[in-house]
Amino acid sequence: MKELIIIGGGGFAKEVVWLAGDCNRKVKGVLDDSVETHNTYVQGAAVIGSVSEWVNYKDCEFIIAIGSPRTRRYVLNKMLSLGKPNFSILIHPSVRLSNTVTVGNGSIICAGSILTADIMLGEHNILNLNVTVGHECQFGDYVTIAPMVAVSGNVLLGDLVEVGTGSVIRQGLSLLEGSMLGMGGVLTKNIPERIIFAGNPAKKLKEIVD
Repeated sequence: MKELIIIGGGGFAKEVVWLAGDCNRKVKGVLDDSVETHNTYVQGAAVIGSVSEWVNYKDCEFIIAIGSPRTRRYVLNKMLSLGKPNFSILIHPSVRLSNTVTVGNGSIICAGSILTADIMLGEHNILNLNVTVGHECQFGDYVTIAPMVAVSGNVLLGDLVEVGTGSVIRQGLSLLEGSMLGMGGVLTKNIPERIIFAGNPAKKLKEIVD
């Protein structure tokens, strides 16, 4: 199995280094554009350069450990402008998922999560600790689900959707591209593109300007 390089040196990267260890993946190092992090360590993994230096490690696989969907997409596009990196998929051994779950390239599923039946995850998704996803859900690319989120069946999440910690999404709803459900939100109706909802029941807070 190829060595793994973590992209991003923030707090979530610390968790992903740990996750990689639980998956028996050897982490070669971390790439991060913050010069202050260079020659330091992330959970024991050395920061070995900037993101653009991935081209020096083409024999490795990569995973983008950045929580923000938009930043994750930006970093991915920066990498793709220099070539075709090989991205890994990290799924913690404690995760339970059926054989009808499809997980897109570059995605991360953290410990304690459960994905049931006929679920399709896009590329570069992050499902954090103890997330549950019901039957026949479809997630786009660059989706971020924070810890302790419950997604009921037949839910559609568009590209760049972000769901905050402890939120609940009712069956059959849609969160369209770039929308966000705030921490602890209870969603009972659809969210249009690039809108933030929050509260119980969740209501519109504001529009998102990319």
